[in-house]
Amino acid sequence: MKLIVERAGALTTVQDLGRWGHQALGMPVSGAMDAPALARGNLLLGNPVGAAALEVTVMGPLIRFAGEGCVAVAGGDLSPQLNGAPLPMWTAVAVKDGDRLGFGGPRGRGCRAYVCVGGGVDVPLMMGSRSTYMKAKIGGFEGRKLKDGDTLSTGAPWSLWRRVVGAVCPAELLPDYGDAPLRAVLGPQDSYVGPEGVKTFFETEYAVSTSADRMGCRLESDRVIQHVKGPDIVSDGIPMGAVQVPGSGLPIVMMADRQTTGGYVKIAVVHALDVARLAQKMPGDTVRFAPINQDEGVDLSRGEAAKLERLRLLVQHIAAQPSASDAPAPANSGAMKLNVEGKDYTVTWERLD
Repeated sequence: MKLIVERAGALTTVQDLGRWGHQALGMPVSGAMDAPALARGNLLLGNPVGAAALEVTVMGPLIRFAGEGCVAVAGGDLSPQLNGAPLPMWTAVAVKDGDRLGFGGPRGRGCRAYVCVGGGVDVPLMMGSRSTYMKAKIGGFEGRKLKDGDTLSTGAPWSLWRRVVGAVCPAELLPDYGDAPLRAVLGPQDSYVGPEGVKTFFETEYAVSTSADRMGCRLESDRVIQHVKGPDIVSDGIPMGAVQVPGSGLPIVMMADRQTTGGYVKIAVVHALDVARLAQKMPGDTVRFAPINQDEGVDLSRGEAAKLERLRLLVQHIAAQPSASDAPAPANSGAMKLNVEGKDYTVTWERLD
């Protein structure tokens, strides 16, 4: 199947779960801003959990399908439509040649959606990933966001994809896009702001800045975090969700396209599940932070892994159910042997229409 981009939308890129293992060489990880959504969309189609998909931001594209296949739209609700009719979120949906997938705009929570397709989006691997890193113009589709007229191919879909059409991710396995505080583990440089700075960080309500992007989410507030040792450190590695506190005293949460090292104080690291929640916030939305310890963070990660495994098993169970096409076709003729009072007889029959 091919995806023909009739209208590219505001920012549509190819993303998977990221380009891991190359930060020592200065290569950012990139990948989906909302990894839990991408993973669920892929599992609904029988894809590997990290298959490449289209990350759609705020105003989505118009995609025409050439060939038949299966798609699932996950993440923020951007009002997806198939041939002008509402398309359900978190659901495996069959598409045929000539069908068009469009978006009406944000509805409810979320500003990023993921168009997962059977077999994944088939673009060249770059350092083990198909993710787009636009600043270096590598990965994805020619290292850039999609534009009108682009055509992308998909990989070979799961052989049982037709059996999972209509599969829905259960509500209890969906990501949480609620307004609960973003959970963060303190460190590694919280001592640079001291107890008062930590207190300010956890007590303040912040607004997402208009300058938030795939690299970092800048937060705004009238309250600032005061440094006791200054805002600068010897540059060190930056994990996903690291919360930098530069000289302004306003936090910046590092996102998918973050740089590999940085020289600002990092007061905390937001858990990956809540980084995904933050990625779905629009400019002006508010967030707060809540402290957790490392053990609690590990438990959250294990819980997420268990949900993904339950969804994978559910989809496999759906695919294993017998369908009407599995039933043997009725025979048009046949024969059977009978033994009556010690004598063998052969009875034949033929269907007459």
